[in-house]
Amino acid sequence: MQIFDYHPPSLPWLDIRYQDRDIIVINKPSGLLSNPGRAAATQDCALRRLQLLYPETILVHRLDCATSGIMVFAKNKPAESHIKTQFQNRLTQKVYIAEVMGHLQQASGEINLAIAPDRNNPPMQKVSDSGKPAHTSFKLLEKRANSSLVELKPSTGRTHQLRVHMLAMGHPILGDDFYGDKATINASPRLCLHAQRLSLSHPYSNKPLDFYSKHPF
Repeated sequence: MQIFDYHPPSLPWLDIRYQDRDIIVINKPSGLLSNPGRAAATQDCALRRLQLLYPETILVHRLDCATSGIMVFAKNKPAESHIKTQFQNRLTQKVYIAEVMGHLQQASGEINLAIAPDRNNPPMQKVSDSGKPAHTSFKLLEKRANSSLVELKPSTGRTHQLRVHMLAMGHPILGDDFYGDKATINASPRLCLHAQRLSLSHPYSNKPLDFYSKHPF
């Protein structure tokens, strides 16, 4: 069953920022799935587009369909294993930029709120004491008329973590049609969440790598 109306962007078809024998890094547009869904209409995705050019491409991590920004893919099994281990052991550094509703009271801080699936509303998530630990650092970058631009650094990778954490703070992300009210959804034609920076070690050389894609907000 198709849960949402899926119209993936066709321009740019792929925005490849880096590649070598082990990895490919792209800037994923908002509205494109990271990997295929179950429905026939959701087969077009970042992974499939890359596999048309490089059949060996392997998914390593995901960004929500509505989230844009830096994604890394592996081109062989050892690279996949190496990068997945970095993610699992929190050895990567991820920096997201979001535009959220309202004005934050604190210039910076930490959010430690466990997250669990909302069994009554899949695939929604919710803050729950029985959930898995989730941690996000935040920093206010700019106050706007009715919104704030914030930098978010998650050290865990729970589903919808940044969206749920910002909602719990009372500042849902603009354009969030999962967790936002009508005003939040109407505030932007897309979810204002962008994976701006990803730092990791190269799976073969162990050389530090840093990939950046400026947020569009």
